[in-house]
Amino acid sequence: MAEPLQPATQPPAGRVRRLADGVAEWVLPSGNPAGAIYGLIVIGALLAAESGRHESYLDTFASAAIAATLYWVAHSYAGVLGNRLRDRERLTPGVLLHALGRDVTLIRGAAIPLLALAVAAITGASQEGAVTVAVWSAIVSLAAFELLAGLRSGASRAELALEMAVGIAMGLAILALKIVLH
Repeated sequence: MAEPLQPATQPPAGRVRRLADGVAEWVLPSGNPAGAIYGLIVIGALLAAESGRHESYLDTFASAAIAATLYWVAHSYAGVLGNRLRDRERLTPGVLLHALGRDVTLIRGAAIPLLALAVAAITGASQEGAVTVAVWSAIVSLAAFELLAGLRSGASRAELALEMAVGIAMGLAILALKIVLH
């Protein structure tokens, strides 16, 4: 005979928050989660503007990967230069490497739509269809990250609705770019 189910040691809200914490840490590193969100938004917007106009999947993927890398380096450099101008400091390799290391999470966020683009291409989607899948992956990810943030903070239903609305609004802005440009 099967053993009876043991009662949960944590209330459901505690388990949900713990699960949300684990998912958030896996997807968005705690050191600089904002960088991952920036990377996600920027590459989602770039692909929305792109909409499969390159000659090949490789061209589309490469241009987005190069743009993500450029954005990462530019963001790090701008922060370092801005701090140096404000604080009258010299540039050192250590300062630059520290900024690049902190901001590498931009690449992690950009990887979400790039991975969606690659998977869609591998599974036989048209180039335009693969770009659309990548754009939607960015939109859905923003809403999912807002949901995770709300769950992790223990937000009320009303607060969670507001958080989701903000994430959806950001995603719709990316979608609007795709619609306006194409």
